[in-house]
Amino acid sequence: QVQLVQSGGGSVQAGGSLRLSCAASGRTSSLYAMGWSRQAPGKEREFVAVINWSGDTTDYADSVKGRFTISRDNAKNTVYLQMNSLKPEDTAVYYCNADRSFDHIATLKYDYWGQGTRVTVSS
Repeated sequence: QVQLVQSGGGSVQAGGSLRLSCAASGRTSSLYAMGWSRQAPGKEREFVAVINWSGDTTDYADSVKGRFTISRDNAKNTVYLQMNSLKPEDTAVYYCNADRSFDHIATLKYDYWGQGTRVTVSS
């Protein structure tokens, strides 16, 4: 089992930055791919970013490429999402995800997820 606890988020004006963190606990956490998805009001959940267990491979949704950066610190079992140049359309509840498969996270078929954290971007 893997437990994911998120922190960060909040409210910011357009163009601002926020960083989300997600701490994983449980067995062999460093072997998991980790990532982020989000769900905006009235919309379906969508993939945001994923990183492999070693941290040398990442993938992003087209809507966040060049603005968001995913990273991880396996010594701390933590994954981060640095969000820059935020837009009102980034407003959503963000979920940390973990799975043994990189592709499962990119296709929203992950096994584990965090409690969610709200990000609000005002224009």
